[in-house]
Amino acid sequence: MLFNSIEYLFFLPVVFAIYWSLNKHLNVQNLFLLAASYLFYGLWDYKFLSLIIISSLADYLIGLELAKQEAKKTRKLLLGASLLVNLGFLLAFKYFNFFVDSFADFISLFGFQPNIKTLAIILPVGISFYTFQTLSYTIDVYRKKMKPTESMLHFFTYVAFFPQLVAGPIERASRLLPQIESKRTFDYTQGVDGLRQILWGLFKKVVVADNCAVFVDTVFGHYDELSGPILFLGALFFSIQIYCDFSGYSDIAIGTAKLLGINLMQNFATPYFARDIAEFWRRWHISLSTWFRDYLYIPLGGSRNGKKTQLRNIFAIFLVSGFWHGANWTFIVWGLIHALCYIPQVFTQTNRKYLDVVAEGKWLPKFSDFLRIIRTFIIVTIAWIFFRSDSVTDSCRYISRMFNSDHRTFVQVLGDLNLSLNNLQLVTLFILIAVIFEWMNRAYEHGLQSLPKIKLLRYIIYIILCLLVIEYFYGEKTFIYFQF
Repeated sequence: MLFNSIEYLFFLPVVFAIYWSLNKHLNVQNLFLLAASYLFYGLWDYKFLSLIIISSLADYLIGLELAKQEAKKTRKLLLGASLLVNLGFLLAFKYFNFFVDSFADFISLFGFQPNIKTLAIILPVGISFYTFQTLSYTIDVYRKKMKPTESMLHFFTYVAFFPQLVAGPIERASRLLPQIESKRTFDYTQGVDGLRQILWGLFKKVVVADNCAVFVDTVFGHYDELSGPILFLGALFFSIQIYCDFSGYSDIAIGTAKLLGINLMQNFATPYFARDIAEFWRRWHISLSTWFRDYLYIPLGGSRNGKKTQLRNIFAIFLVSGFWHGANWTFIVWGLIHALCYIPQVFTQTNRKYLDVVAEGKWLPKFSDFLRIIRTFIIVTIAWIFFRSDSVTDSCRYISRMFNSDHRTFVQVLGDLNLSLNNLQLVTLFILIAVIFEWMNRAYEHGLQSLPKIKLLRYIIYIILCLLVIEYFYGEKTFIYFQF
């Protein structure tokens, strides 16, 4: 089930009503929440529910056994079993064909033409997200940073919690599980803020991202026929699209959780206002970047064993982050670009220079900060070209053609692509609205958290955003990060 669907429009109020009617009985409430979560996921493809159940059961049992064992060897074997189950599913469904194809391409360099068959399998939606979520639980129990839960119901509900099951945020058990295990009471203020955050997420997805997608898909599909200005605009629009699409999902997920009395971690903190790449990564997909920091970078040695080790670990983080996004060399190159931009900051010790909110308490940033924001955004946008393209070759051609000229006017090119200048101007207006609200709320969790105190003006804003969402609701358009 998609957040931006008619089904969800009916699903959420029904779940909300029944859920809070059961708040006197925690186990019954959690059982209902688990059933609703399985229904939410099962309406996409019920067959893949078995993967979530197997993963949940394996880590639940392993967690209990880890609490009983003190021998290092036994504990490592149990952790290895968790890694085998979770990463085994991930490798089989997401990466098997990539490794097979890459091996075949490598062999062909030596004159062989292997006839190796790949698997015709569908990637289970959300597998990268709930796999990392269950793994964090087992690793934390193994490290004795938390005690395992004895309740199978609570653990299964933690793994399958529907608002963030499919595309995050990737919640740690140490943060979400205690909320699942505790009695919740409805907070009106939190609920209202949840509705605002859902509205803002829908605006970013339905009005901004989906409208950008029309232009982006056309440009990237015909890039070899186009020239610089259009290609640059296509890349720019994709930067906006992927941010509004993914952060829009996170806003809806976090807002929905607030309606259920549960707090999820902030996943985006206005990353396009970052002044350098290091700050960008502190603000983009926070749940994933902190996951890699805590479960990969630090265990590898972090920055403790000299610059060479730190250099290796940084490359590992960014390459694995790229590979996490998809089984394609384009994602690995995307990660490599960010690594190459991040590493100089580490060696010059400027990677933690910007820990504050840009222009905090001011209407506008300093001119120098504005230039830094633009520079960072351009770097990120160029890297996104690799993320969006089908191959590394396509990415390089796209970038090279960005510097080509064309005898046709901008309007003529749009006409040749069957695109309307008026529609493009309208989408640009929507982008500006999103930028303004995000800038005004850059110190807050979402774009509607702090609005003018005049009640009438606030309600006018809500009504306009609602009407825009209704107007541009073209149907169930999937979220970009569902493919990861």
